[in-house]
Amino acid sequence: MLSIYQVVNSGRVRLLILLLCWLPSWVSAQQVVVNVEGDYPELKSNAEAFIGEVEGRSAGNLRRYAPTAVNQAREALRALGYYRPLIDWRIEEGDSDTTATLTLSITPGEPVRVSSRIVEIRGEAAADARLTSDLPPHPAEGDILNHGDYANLRDTIQTRARRRGYFDGRFVTRTLEVDPARRSAKITLIYQSGQRYQLGEVTFEEGHWFEIELLRDFVTFEPGTPYHADEIARLNKDLLNSGYFSNVDINISPQEAENGVIPVSVGLTRREARSVSAGVGFSTDVGPRFRGTWREHWINPMGHKRGAETELSVPRQNLSTWYELPLDPPMTDLIRLTAGYQREDIENVESELLTLGQQWQHQLDNGWLQVLSLRWEGERFNIGNDEKGTSTLLLPGAGYSKIHADSPLDPSRGYRLQFDVTGSHRAVLSDVDILHVNALVKGLFTLASTHRFVGRFQAGAVATNRFSDVPPSLRFFAGGDQSVRGYGYETLSPENENGVPVGGRFLMVGSGEYQYQFADQWRAAVFVDHGNAINDLNDPLATGVGIGVRWISPVGPLRFDVAKGLDREFGGEWRIHFSMGPEL
Repeated sequence: MLSIYQVVNSGRVRLLILLLCWLPSWVSAQQVVVNVEGDYPELKSNAEAFIGEVEGRSAGNLRRYAPTAVNQAREALRALGYYRPLIDWRIEEGDSDTTATLTLSITPGEPVRVSSRIVEIRGEAAADARLTSDLPPHPAEGDILNHGDYANLRDTIQTRARRRGYFDGRFVTRTLEVDPARRSAKITLIYQSGQRYQLGEVTFEEGHWFEIELLRDFVTFEPGTPYHADEIARLNKDLLNSGYFSNVDINISPQEAENGVIPVSVGLTRREARSVSAGVGFSTDVGPRFRGTWREHWINPMGHKRGAETELSVPRQNLSTWYELPLDPPMTDLIRLTAGYQREDIENVESELLTLGQQWQHQLDNGWLQVLSLRWEGERFNIGNDEKGTSTLLLPGAGYSKIHADSPLDPSRGYRLQFDVTGSHRAVLSDVDILHVNALVKGLFTLASTHRFVGRFQAGAVATNRFSDVPPSLRFFAGGDQSVRGYGYETLSPENENGVPVGGRFLMVGSGEYQYQFADQWRAAVFVDHGNAINDLNDPLATGVGIGVRWISPVGPLRFDVAKGLDREFGGEWRIHFSMGPEL
């Protein structure tokens, strides 16, 4: 038997006592009640917000406070255009001195409406469509006067003007004339912009260590360009994202302008030269894996970089290194030298691959990212116990990609387009003639913020005079988390006479997915995948269907899927798939 002391000190009883002690203070917080005659939820909530929390007051104190509460409620209604409300109040005494209630009964009356709206932009800005167009439409003539809408219209004009370089701009007329008796309001906003300032020469403060030519390549505007805050924001962002600096301080002062030209001064703090990162992960394709990265963010004043990374899992191990030279502009254009080693053992296909290569990356004017490459590959492979070989290939290639999304980690709409082509010829340091083509299209859009549709299509082909000499790294395989779910990783492909997947000449994979957001950062999904790696375009394709859950983590979506492969002849069965990363 428990003693009284034990009972009182038990966790549940202590919690109950705390709740009972807290309850009176919660009840007393409801000491002012606002009732508005008619259907006016905005008026009620605004009055409650103006009054705020009132607690712990006696009935006598509430009587003295009542005129203040009435004035606060009156101001709340004026802000929404109701200038002549009728407000009555009464005190209802409770069981104790601190549970009394002040009740405000409000009859809003007729609202004040906007009878006239005059908005003019004068000076140089009158011809600046980016400033004058699409101004807030409210308050418009005939609208109930809303002081918040009026303030938003006024502030929008002023903010836009400053962002576009009209630093001398001011309102020569800024009036809101309210006639409560006639229930009318006149709005007059006349803005005199003055001249638009220009961006001057960009100078970099001493101590940055880098060559000045490299830093100037980050500047995307010429001296004399009309001022826009976005140009400065882009310069700041690009310098920070370059990986060279831990801090960027851009100083722009209109007071220092000469003849309307503002000098731009940039202070830079160099980051630590080296960084190391490591992490572990898991996917159903490769199981547990380890990834480690070493980077040297700057080697010399020219901004050269280098790094190495490794990824280790049971079926795949690789090590790669790279050396990078920035071009103009350095955020998009570069030359990268690479070397790597990879070993794979997947579904009775073993390969060891050594690569040396060079890439030239360039951003085209139309927004496409172009990558021209030249890669040497030496590969040794075993496919089952029947097919063994080695290959040496010199592969020139070209890749084009474009990504458009409203968020890098979890976009609500966007698309990704990618096209790659590589080839080799026996006349140029290669064992076999190959033309390898791969294309990928992804897209997503969201309806009503909770309904999300994701589509994916991938196609590839390899043309060769002797397919048996094509190494596994250039053949096509399907199946797995990022391909056709409900089938094992890279198990969908033509098989040899012993039932070993050997890879196909063609790849065709499509996927459609619907996601519903049922809670903050959580989505449910249903999907269908269809595709295969094949040797003939008439060969059958495999289908997988399933359901899943998505958690939107700080590093991107985590996907957990349960899929059923519908074609048993291709190894379809119930499978669990786990993966992570952006949708695009």
